[in-house]
Amino acid sequence: MLPISLSEPGKSVTIQRIGGTAEVRRHLETLGFTVGETVSLVSVLNGSVIVKVKESRVAIGEELARKIMV
Repeated sequence: MLPISLSEPGKSVTIQRIGGTAEVRRHLETLGFTVGETVSLVSVLNGSVIVKVKESRVAIGEELARKIMV
Protein backbone atom coordinates (compact mmCIF):
# COMPACT_ATOMS: atom_id res chain seq x y z
CA MET A 1 0.00 0.00 0.00
CA LEU A 2 1.07 3.54 -0.71
CA PRO A 3 -0.52 6.99 -0.41
CA ILE A 4 -2.60 8.01 -3.41
CA SER A 5 -0.28 10.95 -4.05
CA LEU A 6 2.48 8.44 -4.95
CA SER A 7 0.37 6.37 -7.34
CA GLU A 8 0.82 6.53 -11.11
CA PRO A 9 -1.19 9.37 -12.70
CA GLY A 10 -4.10 8.16 -14.82
CA LYS A 11 -4.03 4.61 -13.43
CA SER A 12 -7.17 3.37 -11.67
CA VAL A 13 -6.49 2.18 -8.13
CA THR A 14 -8.70 0.96 -5.29
CA ILE A 15 -8.72 2.59 -1.87
CA GLN A 16 -7.52 0.03 0.69
CA ARG A 17 -7.49 2.10 3.88
CA ILE A 18 -8.22 5.63 5.07
CA GLY A 19 -6.27 6.87 8.07
CA GLY A 20 -6.58 9.87 10.33
CA THR A 21 -9.01 10.90 13.00
CA ALA A 22 -12.70 10.06 12.81
CA GLU A 23 -13.37 13.64 11.70
CA VAL A 24 -10.83 13.39 8.85
CA ARG A 25 -12.25 10.04 7.71
CA ARG A 26 -15.80 11.48 7.71
CA HIS A 27 -14.66 14.50 5.70
CA LEU A 28 -12.97 12.29 3.10
CA GLU A 29 -16.05 10.06 2.97
CA THR A 30 -18.27 13.06 2.17
CA LEU A 31 -15.93 13.82 -0.74
CA GLY A 32 -16.42 10.26 -2.05
CA PHE A 33 -13.27 8.60 -0.70
CA THR A 34 -14.42 5.28 0.75
CA VAL A 35 -12.65 1.94 1.15
CA GLY A 36 -13.19 -0.15 -1.98
CA GLU A 37 -13.83 2.87 -4.22
CA THR A 38 -11.90 3.05 -7.49
CA VAL A 39 -10.08 6.37 -7.97
CA SER A 40 -7.28 7.72 -10.13
CA LEU A 41 -4.63 10.37 -9.56
CA VAL A 42 -4.92 13.25 -12.02
CA SER A 43 -1.99 15.40 -10.86
CA VAL A 44 0.08 16.68 -7.96
CA LEU A 45 0.75 20.40 -8.16
CA ASN A 46 2.05 22.87 -5.55
CA GLY A 47 0.94 20.80 -2.56
CA SER A 48 -2.48 19.99 -4.01
CA VAL A 49 -3.50 16.56 -5.19
CA ILE A 50 -6.24 16.25 -7.82
CA VAL A 51 -8.03 12.91 -7.80
CA LYS A 52 -10.82 11.60 -10.02
CA VAL A 53 -13.46 9.95 -7.84
CA LYS A 54 -17.03 9.03 -8.86
CA GLU A 55 -16.78 10.89 -12.20
CA SER A 56 -15.68 14.09 -10.44
CA ARG A 57 -12.31 15.70 -9.90
CA VAL A 58 -11.54 16.60 -6.31
CA ALA A 59 -8.60 18.71 -5.12
CA ILE A 60 -7.27 17.89 -1.66
CA GLY A 61 -4.17 18.90 0.24
CA GLU A 62 -1.13 16.67 0.19
CA GLU A 63 -1.48 15.97 3.93
CA LEU A 64 -5.00 14.60 3.43
CA ALA A 65 -3.87 12.63 0.39
CA ARG A 66 -1.26 10.85 2.55
CA LYS A 67 -4.13 9.39 4.59
CA ILE A 68 -5.68 7.67 1.56
CA MET A 69 -3.87 4.37 1.01
CA VAL A 70 -4.25 2.51 -2.28
